[in-house]
Amino acid sequence: MAPTTASDAPFGRMLTAMVTPMTPGGEVDYDGAARLAAYLVDEQRNDGLVVSGTTGEAPTTSDEEKDRLLRAVLEAVGDRATVVAGVGTNDTAHTLELARRAERAGAHGLLVVTPYYNKPPQEGLLAHFTAVADATGLPNMLYDIPGRTGVPIHTDTLLRLAEHPRIVAVKDAKGDLFAASRVMAATDLVFYSGDDNLNLPWLSVGAAGFVSVIGHVVGADLHEMIEAYRSGDTGRALAIHRRLLPVVTAIMTRTQGAIATKAALGLLGLPGGTLRPPLAPATPEFVARLREDLAQGGVKVQEVEA
Repeated sequence: MAPTTASDAPFGRMLTAMVTPMTPGGEVDYDGAARLAAYLVDEQRNDGLVVSGTTGEAPTTSDEEKDRLLRAVLEAVGDRATVVAGVGTNDTAHTLELARRAERAGAHGLLVVTPYYNKPPQEGLLAHFTAVADATGLPNMLYDIPGRTGVPIHTDTLLRLAEHPRIVAVKDAKGDLFAASRVMAATDLVFYSGDDNLNLPWLSVGAAGFVSVIGHVVGADLHEMIEAYRSGDTGRALAIHRRLLPVVTAIMTRTQGAIATKAALGLLGLPGGTLRPPLAPATPEFVARLREDLAQGGVKVQEVEA
């Protein structure tokens, strides 16, 4: 059973889109995933985790690996954190199967990304998201990220989707705060920042919280930012935002997110491991600069051996 959450934050407020730890041979490290999940919840103050999202290398993991990974994370933290399964693909039938498998495994919710590459029209998006929401009894978080998928979810489409009782939230990486404000004003859809560059601005227009990548290393700081903003201490929230700028820059702007995050976890001695092609490991030059940026942002990295 999912942990109790506020009605205005159905998945919690601070969530991390978790990487999928891999062994040196490229196999999924399920024990490492359980350890990482426990670290993110118990030490980085995450209310929830998203597994098998893009940061979790979902495009290159099999359905069986996704299922076993979800079960490992649920066993590790499912009694004290919301575990959301990424099930979105660009094939509606495949997405429905993943959604049903996630429900059987015990997921607390579903993250459903806009179908990518094939550029469906808005009517196609409406039919796709409705079919997924109809397929299980789980709450759905839509993932609007046109920079990856090629298609935004238009405001009118979101207004129509909001009528479905199991479509309850949006992870927004579109960055149109005005459009989102219109949706929030007209519906009960809950928005989450899906772009760490804009976490604080998202709170200012009514977002419930974050689905973060940098939460792997500064989740507790982001949790504090949310608490500060919601308590009216906007000055403290702004100070945290500014202190974390080097971390956001390092992880979110210089290379692909899973590459940067696994490099950062390596510097902290946490499970991350290898990446599956076509993703490539971080270069030594990137890691050296990442070490400096993390330290500047207050993250304690491991000492370099002489």
